[in-house]
Amino acid sequence: MKGKLFLAGATLSVAMGAFGCKAGDGGNATLVVSPKHHSVPIVSTANYKDSVFVFFNEEELPANPTISADMIVVGTVGESHVHVEGLKAGKYYIYATGWDPQINERVDGGLAIKIKYSERKDEINLDLPVVE
Repeated sequence: MKGKLFLAGATLSVAMGAFGCKAGDGGNATLVVSPKHHSVPIVSTANYKDSVFVFFNEEELPANPTISADMIVVGTVGESHVHVEGLKAGKYYIYATGWDPQINERVDGGLAIKIKYSERKDEINLDLPVVE
């Protein structure tokens, strides 16, 4: 009897792990990432499009964020947000870069986020602070 209870518990743990808690692509959640410098939206330009770098199952910015990202999404000229589509529930580190014409400099920043299982099919707005 003990062996059966233990096996049932192990099966439950494996099933819960496969239930959508591991971050990655192939899901139905969409992040709408809006880079903002001092609360001012950063708009993609033809010469410098906003870029969002997505890291699966990360809580801190990796050492080489523009090289080691699991997913990179480039913004559309004239828009102040970037749609990151097809994400599963899980933990992510979101890093964004853009160009602030008010200071004529590149700006960047990032945040650790978690897409909850209940949000797995949602469009989620994320204001992302960026700095020079």
